[in-house]
Amino acid sequence: MTEPAGSATGPGMLGHRVRVPKMAELVAAQLRRKIVRGELAGGEALPAETALMEEFSVSRPTLREAFRVLESEALISIRRGARGGARVQVPQGEVAARYAGLVLQYRGTTLQDLYEARNLIETPCAGLLARRATESDLDRLRTAVREAELLIDDPPSFIRAHMQFHALVVDLSGNETMRVLNGMVRHIIDQANWSHVDLDAGSPENIVANQEGFRAHVRLVELVAARQAEAAEDLWQAHLQAAAEYLLLNESMTTVLDLLG
Repeated sequence: MTEPAGSATGPGMLGHRVRVPKMAELVAAQLRRKIVRGELAGGEALPAETALMEEFSVSRPTLREAFRVLESEALISIRRGARGGARVQVPQGEVAARYAGLVLQYRGTTLQDLYEARNLIETPCAGLLARRATESDLDRLRTAVREAELLIDDPPSFIRAHMQFHALVVDLSGNETMRVLNGMVRHIIDQANWSHVDLDAGSPENIVANQEGFRAHVRLVELVAARQAEAAEDLWQAHLQAAAEYLLLNESMTTVLDLLG
């Protein structure tokens, strides 16, 4: 690599200064590409600094600046000391979710808004699941239902199993984009709402809601097994709407997110 110029102009750019990336950013981009493409596996140590400095023809300060960029993106972790170094971390949705949560909080977003987004994601995924589910998928759904049933008398644990079933519906739908979006939304909801959920667990209203929700989960598995995609979507939409109406009884649903404590 050669050091890039500080700015550039060309056709269509008259009067505009175009920022050229710094050398550290270019090095970070090369390493980022290798991580995302799987050329560098999760947990794998990056080559020694001296080897990378030679490969990219950069100084140690430039290389370490590139490392800081990747570390801020949670794509590598840096361990100090004699046995330290940089190790690859696979991309995680929680990183994007944390930043998205801050953006949503800045924009005055409410939990109600997030639950609406969750409904828009999960409902079509229930239909996709009914169209695409394999026998292995059905086994996982049935296992999840059985495990939740064993927790019905332990409301806090049941609620967590309940939410894991919702995540499983999206995960097994076969749409990776929906999985990532749902993971982000769920992470933000969990961060903002678990304290309320735990306080409410075991109340008479919560027990009734849990029982109704469990019946909806059992019925969804039946519809998925029967390949009834439209009925699965209708059921899941009604289930999610009922859950939202129950949660809206709590005034925190209509207040702005507070993810910073």
